[in-house]
Amino acid sequence: MGTVALFGAAGAIGQSVASALRASGRPYRVVGRSKGSLQKEFGADPLAEIVTWNPDEPASVRAAAEGVDTLIYLVGVPYWEFQLHPVLMRKTLEGAVAAGVSRLVQIGTVYPFGRPRSARVDESHPREPHTFKGQMRKQQEDLVMEAHGRGGLQTTILRLPDFYGPGVDRSLLHLAFKAAVEGTRADLVGPIDTPHEFVYVPDVGPVVTALMDQPRAYGRTWNLAGAGVTTQRQLVERIFAEVGRPPKFRVAGPLTLRVLGLFDRFMRELVEMSYLHTTPVLMDDAALHGLLGEVRKTTYEEGIRRTLAAMRPSVQPAGAPALSQLSQ
Repeated sequence: MGTVALFGAAGAIGQSVASALRASGRPYRVVGRSKGSLQKEFGADPLAEIVTWNPDEPASVRAAAEGVDTLIYLVGVPYWEFQLHPVLMRKTLEGAVAAGVSRLVQIGTVYPFGRPRSARVDESHPREPHTFKGQMRKQQEDLVMEAHGRGGLQTTILRLPDFYGPGVDRSLLHLAFKAAVEGTRADLVGPIDTPHEFVYVPDVGPVVTALMDQPRAYGRTWNLAGAGVTTQRQLVERIFAEVGRPPKFRVAGPLTLRVLGLFDRFMRELVEMSYLHTTPVLMDDAALHGLLGEVRKTTYEEGIRRTLAAMRPSVQPAGAPALSQLSQ
């Protein structure tokens, strides 16, 4: 097996993929801008090779990709700088081809689909993004698929829904977990009764490693659906119930986000994606199951328990010690 490199490794999905590689005893390279961040997350793992890069410099991109067989692309950008997605992808693809990389797997999102035309969205669904962020993600996807076959490079894309899990602080559910543990009120982005799906981050790594090793995976895109259709309200109520507390939250809809956006850049950028909370994009991953066979998905109940346990090991499920017995 050749070298696997995780470009943008320090995020939650990168750590999940690294964990899956580690579990199978496979060496891997982690690539990022900050050596300190990479050292913090992967420095104790003898299987991890730490490499820094500057994606704005072609020589740096090529050097980071030298000797790599499979490149997993997980590079994130600030939410207000989505125009960088196709720019960075183009530079990475050029460096990968120059370095002789054989395979590239991009981890994508539902954004390129835009508003769904059907209750379930499979890989053949039209990509008609009506938002700037969706358009930038579509351009990124187009670059990846156009590069398939160039210089011997094979490419594929795995799209994920929203995700949650231990250590994931960039999730719609993170503030609910935090509030449940601390006994405070959660701030949610709504509406919260719209059907939605989430994937438990530790489940992603094994899917990515299985996909990258499957020759038939390349030359097309794949969807990974969540663990079932639910709503934010149902999950938030479950999160609070697990620590024996009544749910306590407030919901910010599009109008509130616009007001908050006058003072907060991130909130301002959330407004254009509000359609995801009123018109759900629920993915069909039958094709992925057909390719890989069983795709393990942790139930929401179990995922919530594990996430709470990671946040505070002393938190007990409801029905165990009363609130007064929980450490504060």
